[in-house]
Amino acid sequence: QVQLVESGGGLVQPGGSLRLSCAASGSISSIYAMGWYRQAPGKQRELVAAITKLGVARYADSVKGRFTISRDNAKNTVYLQMNSLRPEDTAVYYCNVDLGPWVVVNRNFWGQGTQVTVSS
Repeated sequence: QVQLVESGGGLVQPGGSLRLSCAASGSISSIYAMGWYRQAPGKQRELVAAITKLGVARYADSVKGRFTISRDNAKNTVYLQMNSLRPEDTAVYYCNVDLGPWVVVNRNFWGQGTQVTVSS
């Protein structure tokens, strides 16, 4: 079982910055990718950013140029540096671990979510 611990959320003013962290632990042989999703009230959960074990990253169009995802494979930890935050970034952010398409059972694991609120 994979366990995810998220931290770094909070209240920030527009234009401010936050850094989210997510550490994975448990019986892990290999992590294919880690990423961040977010869900605002009344909205679908959406991908914010993801990064593979080899460091290939992708971002939602709405956060390109503002957010940066990074990963420390040795620590099984993923980070999301969020700059130039906007009110529309307000959401619960969820960490995700993908063990890879070759995993038959329990491929994906989710963190409990951390609230990010951007407001003046």
